[in-house]
Amino acid sequence: MSDEIRTIGVLTSGGDAPGMNAAIRAVVRTSLAYGRKVKGIRKGYSGLLKNDIIDLDSRSVTDIIGVGGTFLYTSRSAKFRTPEGQKQAAQICRDNGIDGIVIIGGDGSFRGAKALSKYGINVVGVPGTIDLDIACTDYTIGFDTAVNTAMEAIDKVRDTSTSHERCSIIEVMGRNCGYIAIGCGIANGAEEIILPEYYNYDEERIVEHIIESRQNGKRHYIIINAEGIGHSTSMARRIEAATGIETRATILGYLQRGGCPTARDRVMASMMGAYAVNILVAGKTDRVVAYKNGDLCDFDIDEALNMTKSIDSLEYSVANILSR
Repeated sequence: MSDEIRTIGVLTSGGDAPGMNAAIRAVVRTSLAYGRKVKGIRKGYSGLLKNDIIDLDSRSVTDIIGVGGTFLYTSRSAKFRTPEGQKQAAQICRDNGIDGIVIIGGDGSFRGAKALSKYGINVVGVPGTIDLDIACTDYTIGFDTAVNTAMEAIDKVRDTSTSHERCSIIEVMGRNCGYIAIGCGIANGAEEIILPEYYNYDEERIVEHIIESRQNGKRHYIIINAEGIGHSTSMARRIEAATGIETRATILGYLQRGGCPTARDRVMASMMGAYAVNILVAGKTDRVVAYKNGDLCDFDIDEALNMTKSIDSLEYSVANILSR
């Protein structure tokens, strides 16, 4: 272990995700186990620039493991995107004796971490986003809870869709990626899954399949639409006009970010938070924690940000087969 890291800061940045509190808890208690001091930076990079920093001890994180959101709060900061803001933030870290920071968030948060590192602050990123859109890792904190939340909501929509013999378009979050959509599509047994990665905007094919399904005796039709495609309400109007079947759009929105994290998110967040502290006190910096092929590992921030990934073709194929 390196003796250079004496005080560790922790912040959450960007969109909140269930499990962030579990990750903070792990960072705090692991740091204390190594004999380090811990400081919580409230309201992300915006709070850092305002010196909104508090001391944390083991009791500070009691009973937060099952609470959604982030008790340190989160925000986005335009000022931090400037070199002047980044330099100021690094100096505030030094003024508070913070030698290293664990930053919990997504790609934008990691770019912020890289900027801090250029001014001499040791940084480690932990992937916290419901969208699962960080390419270096197979898992991100909050994804499992978001999918389960959406799945339960879609089950309820299906009940009323069946009762009224409707077509229902249900829009789920995910930014420009379709991971939540395909997860819900398979879990909910949807008849159609529209993903940014695969959609060719052939709405006529969807209309034909809805009509064919109705002719074959199917009384309802569930379409899972990814946020990256959007326009669910106008799509519903067009489908109803083309099929003559009552069609409604439901946009689940921010309810997918909230709620108590699942067991998987609590465990993964705890492991990732502890791992981040382990590598930080071992002398590593400019790293992103990842979960690959069943193991925790870490990547250089630049390498992580330059990676790409997409929906698994086998998963997409299975989803299409099961929807028929």
